[in-house]
Amino acid sequence: MKVSAELKAFQTRLGHEFADPALLLRAVTHSSMSSPTRDDNQRLEFLGDRVLGLVMAEALLEHDRGASEGQLAPRFNALVRKETCAEVAREIDIGAVLKLGRSEMLSGGRRKMALLGDAMEAVIAAVYRDSGFDAAKALVLRLWGDRIGSVKEDARDAKSALQEWAQARGLLPPEYLEKARSGPDHAPQFTIEARLSSGEAAQAKAGSKRQAEQAAAKALLARVEG
Repeated sequence: MKVSAELKAFQTRLGHEFADPALLLRAVTHSSMSSPTRDDNQRLEFLGDRVLGLVMAEALLEHDRGASEGQLAPRFNALVRKETCAEVAREIDIGAVLKLGRSEMLSGGRRKMALLGDAMEAVIAAVYRDSGFDAAKALVLRLWGDRIGSVKEDARDAKSALQEWAQARGLLPPEYLEKARSGPDHAPQFTIEARLSSGEAAQAKAGSKRQAEQAAAKALLARVEG
């Protein structure tokens, strides 16, 4: 198949030239653009998530041979979560080559964390299908780079950590309250307050409720632990 100039440029940014460019096209095709003659990236995303997980698990074991499972698990989660995949996707500008339906395009799909993260996983799977595990592993290690060595030992899900902190002190689970929403529909900003039954609270703002809740939990955890 003929490869567009945009996809050729993306392959350069990615650092992998596809023997089968149809795999790359499928990896960057969102479900809003799927049709009987065009497959979307959902099945590749499913596979890419598993390939990424295996690469990261192995990389973490190699990086710190003395780490316990309890230390490795939160680091692993921090490296494979959707937010991290989206960060890597932005660095190689996957958004510029995403194939989106009109509604997703108008709603800012090229900047959405979930779409970017899914596409990153799909691209990993496409490289795996195109050239095998070693090529996919090399790609992941190159794109994730210093993140593997610098991920904090205490990397953890802030909401889970805050709930554990509260339960250990006999408190009710934290509440998350939406205090404000601003910005256009395609790029909203949510202000979320995390509150403990003991009265302590902290607020944070982000482009999704999930991110704002995590940020608020992290801020509150830092306050009560500090």
